[in-house]
Amino acid sequence: MFRTKVILAAFAAMAIISGAAGAGVFDLSAISGPKASDLYMVIYRDPDSQILALQKGELDVLGDITRPVDVERLSENPDVTLSISRGFHLFFMGFNLRQEPWNDMTLRQAASMAVPSRQIVRDIFSGYSEPLSAYLPPASPYYEPDVKVWEYSPEGARKLLKDAGWKWSADGILIPPGKNAPLKPFRLLSPTAQVAPTTAEVSERIAGALKEIGIPVSVEPLDFSMMMKRLDSHDFDLFVMAWSLSRDPDSLFAFFHSSMDVRGGYNIQGLHDDSLDKVLEELRFAPDRATAENAARRSQKMLSELAPWIPVYSRYMVTAVRKGWNGVISTEKTSADNMWTLINMEPASGGRRPVMWCLSDEPRSLNPLGTGSAYDWQVLGLIYDSLIAIDPETLDDTPWLADSWKVETAGEGSGRHTRLIFNLREGIRWHDGNPFSSKDVKATLEFLKKNEIPRYFDSVRDIEKIEAPDAKTLIVTMKNISYWHLHNIGGSPVFPAHILENVKNWETWQPASEPHPSQKGLTMLVGTGPFIFREYRPGEYVHFVRNDSFRLPGRD
Repeated sequence: MFRTKVILAAFAAMAIISGAAGAGVFDLSAISGPKASDLYMVIYRDPDSQILALQKGELDVLGDITRPVDVERLSENPDVTLSISRGFHLFFMGFNLRQEPWNDMTLRQAASMAVPSRQIVRDIFSGYSEPLSAYLPPASPYYEPDVKVWEYSPEGARKLLKDAGWKWSADGILIPPGKNAPLKPFRLLSPTAQVAPTTAEVSERIAGALKEIGIPVSVEPLDFSMMMKRLDSHDFDLFVMAWSLSRDPDSLFAFFHSSMDVRGGYNIQGLHDDSLDKVLEELRFAPDRATAENAARRSQKMLSELAPWIPVYSRYMVTAVRKGWNGVISTEKTSADNMWTLINMEPASGGRRPVMWCLSDEPRSLNPLGTGSAYDWQVLGLIYDSLIAIDPETLDDTPWLADSWKVETAGEGSGRHTRLIFNLREGIRWHDGNPFSSKDVKATLEFLKKNEIPRYFDSVRDIEKIEAPDAKTLIVTMKNISYWHLHNIGGSPVFPAHILENVKNWETWQPASEPHPSQKGLTMLVGTGPFIFREYRPGEYVHFVRNDSFRLPGRD
């Protein structure tokens, strides 16, 4: 009953706030731009300073508003318009399954029963989130609600442990079966309260809940970049993480298949399960939608039993925009802090002034080959394009660097495979003036595959052959059949061949600080995107200028 009330309250808020933002059906062909001459992504790490800057007019767009008190306060501000969408957000706590005691499934299941997800949602998010038991958010068309739910019950958790041979020391600390020593203290890695106050609060609540059943846990707040280094090197006990997932459920393969347990890979917790691997392979290499849906639902059910994570909640995405701007794009699936808004927004007064956009933490490295940080990709996503994009209203594929494509199935029997044929758009140029062609896409895919770069490994691992028969045609032959090959290849960022050929070490490459060899004012961050990178001042801002040669598909 509580779950239903939370959902209804959140959707009521969504209807009111999105209506104020003008969400609804719109024509993508009417969008043009970019219209702003300059864009500043201003770094405000503290939520209070973010809200103050927005209210004072020092920020025009503030996304990812997490605190209900801020939503309520801004909804009463006549100078601000709010939008809300049901996004692909998932917050969870993960275990390090490579070490004791977290390789014990019973302990993980008991820990899942100890965390009061519904209470956390009610106390902290006031209905702007909903508790989770599955491993995909409810917004996903592949979401499976019929999974094993580890209902909150500290008493049930204790019984589960006792039946499995766990005991408790005199001071209430758990003792593993067959051992005499109680569990050592554990650390739960979490972002700092300054950067992510709600995450820090949830982390403390989780740690307290685990202590209640005898698991000695304390929170270790870390700068996000340091936290990612610890996770990448598998130096942790427990961690909390929030993912903004894609529309495709094959993220489950990346998160949980054994092959993705590599340094810097997405299988951070180190789950290895042969039966699950087989189902995830069915999902990853599904030939059609029906097969993909079946495998996605089966894998979610298996994961709920294995409990490598404790799914906690899925949050709605809330964005505030100062009034006085035209062209802001928001839908039920996309809040206003999106690329389409950045391209299309312009002052209602008709004048020209910079857009001031909030960046809530420092970029990690601005190395598009090595970083997986969301803050880096808020910057890099405006510089680099992919072959296809996503319609913000329907979530369908839409042309971008490619104006059309064809997906073919070739071969026979066990040799059947997918072939992707992309027709590239005419007249596109890199920021340094060099023409874009199929050789750039070919060079990008070959570089990513050859170097086995973790961020892109799952997308390019199954490439058999890449051909560029002419400047505007790209043919990618895959080793196998998969419903997701189009999105994995077509959705990868494309880098200029003339830049990639000079990258000696992709892990240490720092393109934002390397001046372009021939174009004054440019760095080696050269893309085809709507904005050109100018400078990054740590602690202050990232500055872009408009790419005057940028044209949206269909408006060349």
